[in-house]
Amino acid sequence: MSDPVTVLGTRIAYAARQLPRLAWFAGHGVVMRRLQARVRRSAPRSGAPPERHAATGPAPAPLPGSRRLYADLAGLLRQDLANVEAGIYPVPDDHDGSLATLLERSRLFFTDLPAIHARRERNGFRDVLAEAPRRGRPAYYLQNFHFQSGGWMTEDSAERYDTQVEVLFNGTANAMRRQALVPLHEVFAGRDQRRLRLIDIGCGTGRFLDCLKQAWPRLPALGLDLSEAYVRHARRHLRRWGKLAVAVGNAEAIPAAEASVDAVTSVFMMHELPAKVRRVVIAECARVLKPGGRLVLVDSLQRGDDPDYDGLLERFPQNYHEPYYAGYLDEDFSAMAAGCGLVHVRDVNAFVSKVMVFDKAQ
Repeated sequence: MSDPVTVLGTRIAYAARQLPRLAWFAGHGVVMRRLQARVRRSAPRSGAPPERHAATGPAPAPLPGSRRLYADLAGLLRQDLANVEAGIYPVPDDHDGSLATLLERSRLFFTDLPAIHARRERNGFRDVLAEAPRRGRPAYYLQNFHFQSGGWMTEDSAERYDTQVEVLFNGTANAMRRQALVPLHEVFAGRDQRRLRLIDIGCGTGRFLDCLKQAWPRLPALGLDLSEAYVRHARRHLRRWGKLAVAVGNAEAIPAAEASVDAVTSVFMMHELPAKVRRVVIAECARVLKPGGRLVLVDSLQRGDDPDYDGLLERFPQNYHEPYYAGYLDEDFSAMAAGCGLVHVRDVNAFVSKVMVFDKAQ
């Protein structure tokens, strides 16, 4: 993309789509923090804080300053635009929905905040275990992750989830997801996309699959998730792509034959799995990949990836119920993958996330 007019047009189109949504979700974050501050000011000052907030061990690492955070956020957006200009994917359409849809999801987001606060104060993460039918789902899955109402199991949870995540990341969650398209482009370029096959495990509301189809609209893909409610939401969100398969399924037993898939992806899921389950899932990914096939994981930074962020990572589970996050921070994915016949290609930081790339040995 060398024509100055084309470059300018692309940059204007990118800014026109991204800047308003950044402002929308960042604005939600400002309002949320003000509400939280008001609640803290009105809370009783007597009594000891809950035990889960008690400090143990060495003092936590310092937090990155806001200037550093916003500089890295801007760096992510520059990389996102550079990927567009390199032809890796088109100017992204985040398909956030109509104004009415945005307002309804905003309402769901804000009306759940008092319940989240109450659940956080009492460390109540087992509500969903009593409310949701088990239906063969593992116990670790039936928790109120992030202290959100309904866990992963309700229609309202599926409707509010993307707003929650985008508010957390100031509107950059989809931009971080799109960074998984770069290593896929490396192995898909020049090949007939109709003859490739990809499986996205823990597909949730289908946002990454939407990014994928914008880059490769004729690529056969399957999304798997354990939540019926999230699968229904994903199907509605992805219906513009026609017969894109999204199904209820467990990544511990991927419904695919051995060596039958060209790529497997997982976005923002690994940190929510127990350590033993992570190993089972990575082994399953290796099993279904063809020789030379690619596994791409997008997830949180880990301890030491950028020492300036270590304090932020250590504090994250204090405010969001993330029972397996501390173990994730020190997980050695390279060694884990090597034990399954996967070769670690590289890791690339992307704001507060990173992209981990592995290839199955030929």
